Amino acid sequence: MIILLHELRQNRKTLLIWTLVLGFICYGSILLYQSVENQLTGVADLYANMGDVTKALGMDKISIATLEGYYATEIGLMFGLGAGMFASILGVTSLSKEEEGHTSEFLYTLPYKRSTILLWKYLSVVLQLLIFNTIIFCWNGLGIWQLGGDVSFHSFFIYHLLVLLMQLELASICFLLSAISSKKQIGLAMGLVLILYSIDMIVRIISKVEFLKFITPYYYANGADVFSHTTFDTFFLVKACAVIIFSLLLSVLVLDRKDLGA
Repeated sequence: MIILLHELRQNRKTLLIWTLVLGFICYGSILLYQSVENQLTGVADLYANMGDVTKALGMDKISIATLEGYYATEIGLMFGLGAGMFASILGVTSLSKEEEGHTSEFLYTLPYKRSTILLWKYLSVVLQLLIFNTIIFCWNGLGIWQLGGDVSFHSFFIYHLLVLLMQLELASICFLLSAISSKKQIGLAMGLVLILYSIDMIVRIISKVEFLKFITPYYYANGADVFSHTTFDTFFLVKACAVIIFSLLLSVLVLDRKDLGA
């Protein structure tokens, strides 16, 4: 518990900044819908004739001219990328910061097993993601309520749950990278997020590489799919849980056998 509280205190500024910045961007963009609503009909027609780009953005399934479609595509794009980056940063810095900051010699001499320390650190990542998502969920919900928009609460709730699962999957993979590396690989984590997001867009355009959808968590956490009520394959839930568990177990094995730097 001491380790958990220490991690939460140590990361409180990062959590606050990411939550406020991304929350404000999403909230502001939601309120912006009211002033551009009339122009969005023309934009929707334009996107409808852009072929592959339309598919990549999910606008072949839902219209950007509606608040629901606007949220699923425009807000979903910003929130999905931002949430993924935040989760990756939390994961990839959690363990490696101790070696890079030369505090590992003290931390791992405490009367706790390495695996215990690792699990408390991982729990702190999960709690921060829960706080982050809860605040933004409420903030975005407030924006939609202020507009009096006709948005399905069920779809809204399911979408944010899937984004949370996506974040946990990304954070777990990056947590494993943190266990392997003795330095904070933030650049690698950001690159991973962008690659996985790009794969999702490519899969939606090129049917020959559709098998790649099983690699990226962005495929199942797609706003356009959720709000258009596209049939959801529960295999992706199983796959995400498997990746999370496997990454965590492998992190424990790696850290237990690792020769830590002072």
